[in-house]
Formats: sequence, structure tokens, C-alpha cells
Amino acid sequence: MPPIEPTDESPEEWRPTWGLPGDGRPTPQRPLAGRVLVATPTIGDQRFAHAVIFMLDHDESGALGLVLNAPGTRTVDEAVPQWASWVGAPELLFAGGPVNEDQALGLVRLGPGWEPPPGPGLPGGDGTVGVGPAGIVGLLGTDGQIGLVDLSREADELIGVAGVEEIRVFAGYAGWGPGQLDAELEVGAWWDADADGDDVFTRDPAGLWERVVARQGGTRALFARFSGDPSLN
Repeated sequence: MPPIEPTDESPEEWRPTWGLPGDGRPTPQRPLAGRVLVATPTIGDQRFAHAVIFMLDHDESGALGLVLNAPGTRTVDEAVPQWASWVGAPELLFAGGPVNEDQALGLVRLGPGWEPPPGPGLPGGDGTVGVGPAGIVGLLGTDGQIGLVDLSREADELIGVAGVEEIRVFAGYAGWGPGQLDAELEVGAWWDADADGDDVFTRDPAGLWERVVARQGGTRALFARFSGDPSLN
């Protein structure tokens, strides 16, 4: 099977805002960016049953995120071999969502001392696509210790400069149109929660939903062992 096609530009449905004022963190205009969505037992859409999604962007034009707990069967070495040596376990290509499944997106864990210097933010049609918020080629945006990278570049161009510790590669993404995610939140299809770096790079994706729900406390934590099948609860 041929390698998956890395993308050196953003999906058509998503205009990234990481690296602009706010540095990718949640704001009133982008309330879920950098957080996780957790599918509730009433999600309805079985493609997202027990899904935990790291949100890359969320604004009035729509939303985009990556499913964190859906490892596939192909290895990253098969898909984007130039990044394979930096993949943390499990060394698999994850299914990021049902949109553009033939494209790969990569998230990296940046070192503990990482602090992006002042930079110009994400470029805007001036011929410098791929220059990130710190002016580092290949680093498309950062949110704390998590970065979005341009997988079409060689890993060695970025690893040493940005202090990358590991990468996780996703095929496709989860996307919502204007107002769609807000409507799903309103009817209780999703809970939103603080993200942890270990959520994004979990070594145990099968148990991620349960762990994220359990740490919410209160009534939500009671659902942590909900199987989806009432006969098993």
C-alpha cells in the first residue's frame, strides 16, 4: 500500500488560527481550541462512540479536531516513513476522523523547556506557508507543549530546532460546519474538558475515554465505566 499523502497546507474546510493572538489557547471567540471533547453516552453517531477528540480549532466558521483513541492497523513507517523514528508507542497511524482520510496530520510533544519566541503568527498567502508562530519552518502552530507540524517536511528540519520529543500521526480529522458543534453540545452529545499532554500521546488509547471521564469528578465521573451496552453495566 503506498504511503499516505502528507499535507503541507490546511484542509479546505479549516483555516488555522493557531499562532495568531492568543497562541492557540481557548478564547471567547475560540472556546474549545486546545481542549478535548468527550463523546457522551447519548452521542448517537456510532462513528464517535467513546471518542476523545483534541480540538485544533473552533470558531464561528466551524470546528476541527483529531480523534485520540482510534489507532488503526497501518504503521507510521508505512504512511510517512520520514517521521517513523519519532513516533511514540503505539507506533500506528491513528484514525483522526472521517474527513479527508487520505491526508495525514501530525501532533508533536514539545520539550518541557519549550517557549516559542515572539513571531509573526501563521502566514497568510504571502508565500511563506509552513512558517509557524515562532518563525520555525514546519511548525504550524503550538498550544502549550503540543504542536501541529507539516508532515511534508523532513523530520530533521524541525526536531532539533523545536525540541520535539515525539509525534503522533493521524489520517483524516473530525470537522463541523458553522454552528454544528455548538448544536451538538447543546443537546448533550459531547462534554468538553481540559486537555492533558498524556491524552494526546496516550500509550493506552483503549482506556482513554474512561480516564478522561473519571477525572471530571461529580456526576460525569459516574459514567467512566459505561460500556454503551446497558446489559454490561
